[in-house]
Amino acid sequence: MLLQRVAAASRATAEEPARTAKTALLAELLRDLPTADLHAAVLLLSGESRRLRTGVGPAALRDLPPPAGQPELGIAQTETELLALADLRGPGSQAERRRRLALLFSRATAQEQDFLRRVLGGDLRQGALDAVLGDAVAAAAGVPAADVRRALMFRGSAAAVAQAAMEGGAAALRAFGLEVGRPVRPMLAGTAPDVAAALERIGPAALEWKLDGIRVQVHREGDRVSVHTRGLDDITARVPEVVEAALALPVRSAVLDGEALALGPDGRPRPFQVTAARTASQRDAEALRAEVPLSVFFFDLLYRDGHALLDLPGEQRFAALAEAVPAGLRVPRLVTGDRGEAEAFFRDALAHGHEGVVVKDPAARYAAGRRGAGWIKVKPRHTLDLVVLAAEWGSGRRRGWLSNLHLGARRDGAGGLAEGTGEWVMLGKTFKGLTDETLAFQTRELLEREVGRDAWTVRVRPELVVEVAFDGLQRSPRYPAGLALRFARVLRYRTDKSAQEADTIADVRALAAEGPA
Repeated sequence: MLLQRVAAASRATAEEPARTAKTALLAELLRDLPTADLHAAVLLLSGESRRLRTGVGPAALRDLPPPAGQPELGIAQTETELLALADLRGPGSQAERRRRLALLFSRATAQEQDFLRRVLGGDLRQGALDAVLGDAVAAAAGVPAADVRRALMFRGSAAAVAQAAMEGGAAALRAFGLEVGRPVRPMLAGTAPDVAAALERIGPAALEWKLDGIRVQVHREGDRVSVHTRGLDDITARVPEVVEAALALPVRSAVLDGEALALGPDGRPRPFQVTAARTASQRDAEALRAEVPLSVFFFDLLYRDGHALLDLPGEQRFAALAEAVPAGLRVPRLVTGDRGEAEAFFRDALAHGHEGVVVKDPAARYAAGRRGAGWIKVKPRHTLDLVVLAAEWGSGRRRGWLSNLHLGARRDGAGGLAEGTGEWVMLGKTFKGLTDETLAFQTRELLEREVGRDAWTVRVRPELVVEVAFDGLQRSPRYPAGLALRFARVLRYRTDKSAQEADTIADVRALAAEGPA
């Protein structure tokens, strides 16, 4: 099948505001696809092609040949070309990448060129990619959507899951399970304004310190260890301390969820940026270890010695964790239903320099990749992880820098919003809390993600996550959700988080319901 068919379906999906209609459009396409083209089509439509790391940036997409008059590119052929781009390495690779890219675009029609630009630039704008495509796969294959979501949780590849569903049905999907060495998406936490509100939702709960580090998922099979970030990137070579800690555990195989962070001589956490820079650096790991040593603390066990534990209640998973991991490598924990005890535990976490606590339902299963109701984070101030949708040019001493940020939360299926709102819902703007270093960083990063502008504002791909503190929420007819942030200020950019991990409108509404709006 020609790429033109996929490009047309993608454009129609992007223009359709209703999720059910998006699902129907994509399901129709999936049913029509030849088996040989299925994997490639889903790879493109899901945005999974971004993970190929083709090396094609915004600059490479600006000066390309004119479009072809007639469609001729095949779907599988396009995947092959993208894989070839991703494989280019070494001297002369940039020139060869430009040549191959120009050849690919010279064979694409105008609609196909537009589609390829959006694929390579991460700007498909079809809605929540995995969620919509997952529903479409379920509809096309005639299988339960829950089975597709669970397979996606374990496999992490929409293309592989779609192929299994279409060729083998529900039985093939049920064959997917937790595999040591293949990371799963981490369970996420909702938000509450204080400990009391969190306990009201859950009742007697397990409270754990919320550490200000890098989320790590550690896989061990015998003497082989791999360490993955919350974005599923492999950072094993950068964190030898975490590898050594995993190898010292009395287990043959395990998958652990935890946090790695840099501690000062006094045992207090160093600033998040120190930990982030250490784990992101490609320099010699042993030299960095001497400069900025890391500590690791675990709070969940997903697999041990041949047994997957995700479907067990949280209290049983923690019991297994306590058997396998010494107390010095576990996050401090308290199980209580007493508000006074819980608030004292919260204050103790803050006194030790940590962010707050995570309040967990002892009965909750591990909801990989989802923000389940079983985990609730509580910090001493209102904070949200929001996505930058646009930025306005600064004035005065900020002239030449992008300053005032337009902030949005994920729609995530929230009702009560006007048609055409899209995946991202704006909640307000802020230019507060920005240092010169942050201004320089965001100007550089946002301009690389530019999709349009006017005299004052640069619109960007919704990719950068920023942690914002604010004094409260107020009702506002100006914004689609009817809510706006009060006195928002930037705390930091969360380069360790993807846009799909940003807070949702449901999170924002929960905060508004539990505090003065």
